[in-house]
Amino acid sequence: MKASGSYRRRGFTLLEIMVAMMIFSLLVAAVYSTYSLVIKATQVGQVAAERAQRERVVLRTIGDALMGIESFQASQKYYWFNFQNGSAPFLSFAAHLPESFPHSRKSFGTVPGLDFSSRRVIFQLEDAGNGERNLVLRQIPILMELEEDEKKYPCVLARNVRTFNIECWATNRLNHAEWSSEWDETQTNTIPAMLRVTLVLNQKNKHGMDERGFSATRIYTVPSAMMPVQIQRGNYGGPGAGGNNPPPIQLPRR
Repeated sequence: MKASGSYRRRGFTLLEIMVAMMIFSLLVAAVYSTYSLVIKATQVGQVAAERAQRERVVLRTIGDALMGIESFQASQKYYWFNFQNGSAPFLSFAAHLPESFPHSRKSFGTVPGLDFSSRRVIFQLEDAGNGERNLVLRQIPILMELEEDEKKYPCVLARNVRTFNIECWATNRLNHAEWSSEWDETQTNTIPAMLRVTLVLNQKNKHGMDERGFSATRIYTVPSAMMPVQIQRGNYGGPGAGGNNPPPIQLPRR
């Protein structure tokens, strides 16, 4: 038997309990901090992936339209090509578009017996309020006027866009080919051989303010050339079209 003065320890002391609680609190704080970092990283990654996907969609849409670009020298009133940079950038041309092109089934092709697959497309950066600008797409069937519904409610390709810049591969005055941010409407070749489009979407920083996002640039090789007057009219050596200058550009305003 044990001595009468001896005893058996049956619990923890207050100090041991406090030390255990402190260690447990540190472990919980570490786990919570790691979880918070994972959540924030996931959110940032999702926003970046969504923005990159939106840029790819926009550039793919422009590329799909350029694949069907068409121009006829004797009908420059309807088939002119032009773009502009600066405070109100736009890109506009006529193209033969597939049914899979955005908004093709909105109102085009609903009249029996009429083919509206050849349409003018206008990619335009315009104010959307709150200091933001959206890249929108409008379409006009050849030989028709811009519909009121299309004017007021265009297809919004991207929101809160910082930069929409277009360049063409052209020959300068020194006969050197280079990228140019201006398009000479009086050029004989009214379709450039290549286009370079740069798109930048804004992103929110930790203070909720807009800042420059990643830049997405794509170079397009234009597969079409302008149809000469002689081939279009079937009159080789016949009279010209009386000038190749396109009509004044009248883009819709909001």
